Amino acid sequence: MHVARRLLTRGDEVVGVDNLNDYYDVNLKLARLEQLRAKNGFRFKKLDIAEREGLAELFAREQFHRVVHLAAQAGVRYSLKSPHSYIHSNIVGFANVLEGCRHHRVEHLVYASSSSVYGANARLPFSVHDNVDHPVSLYAATKKANELMAHAYSHLYRLPTTGLRLFTVYGPWGRPDMAAALFTKAILAGEPINVFNKGKMKRDFTYIDDIVEAVVRTVDHIATPDSGADMARPDPAVSRAPYRIYNIGNHTPVELMAFIETLENAIGKKAVKNMLPMQPGDVPATYADVEDLRDAIDFAPDTPLQAGIRQYVAWYLSYYGASEPRLHKPA
Repeated sequence: MHVARRLLTRGDEVVGVDNLNDYYDVNLKLARLEQLRAKNGFRFKKLDIAEREGLAELFAREQFHRVVHLAAQAGVRYSLKSPHSYIHSNIVGFANVLEGCRHHRVEHLVYASSSSVYGANARLPFSVHDNVDHPVSLYAATKKANELMAHAYSHLYRLPTTGLRLFTVYGPWGRPDMAAALFTKAILAGEPINVFNKGKMKRDFTYIDDIVEAVVRTVDHIATPDSGADMARPDPAVSRAPYRIYNIGNHTPVELMAFIETLENAIGKKAVKNMLPMQPGDVPATYADVEDLRDAIDFAPDTPLQAGIRQYVAWYLSYYGASEPRLHKPA
């Protein structure tokens, strides 16, 4: 929603595609959609990207110049419960997007990868030049697969593709299954919050406005081949195909307990903490090396956590109040 709104504001014509599934509250998705439908230049198509014929028809009809692919079955922990939904959306759906871009000469495909691809990598900060062959969740494996699939299409069909490894995104209109929303809801209700690995976690929390700035700049920075790529000494981030990978993170990892304290201060209420062990599929720390991103688009995220959390809590209270969200009619 945020990326679409930014593109519309600068005068682009945008077609939004979403299946509006019930993985999380559909009312929140409909409320986001209201924000976009109020703007000139926006059209919406309710469609599952895994529906091959429907997506092919959309590409043929619209003749897109550029594609920003941010749709996926998200969530590390949910991938332990519903693995097939990740194959459906993240593998089959992504293949359909690649085929649409290939057959209709899209100028640039920008897609969301994830910091999860770093998996068991313990060398910090995470660099796009690191090997990422040890995913610790199926979600991470599907995102790594997306990067490989994109490279194949960049190589075979000279389709410019750029993958963006997003690091713990938070901000207004954010998913209710993410830590910011789960913790805020529980703190307001006086209920315990689940603190995994007994709080000994670090995350590179990245504010949504920084994500949007980086995505839009990347859309305009079309991937090109690197003629200097030495395939005798392969580098995961360098290719002779028009292919790029970037980290988008705040490059300032924050301890989970400090994140909770920042939320407490913004809400004005202490959290009741339920200390738990590490969850399967989780990693103890994430930390983005963003030098390649900065070199490419002259930008790197830098919103301080305190400022971002203030904005998030203000939005949360305006949208949810202290209890239930507003209801919206189905699209």
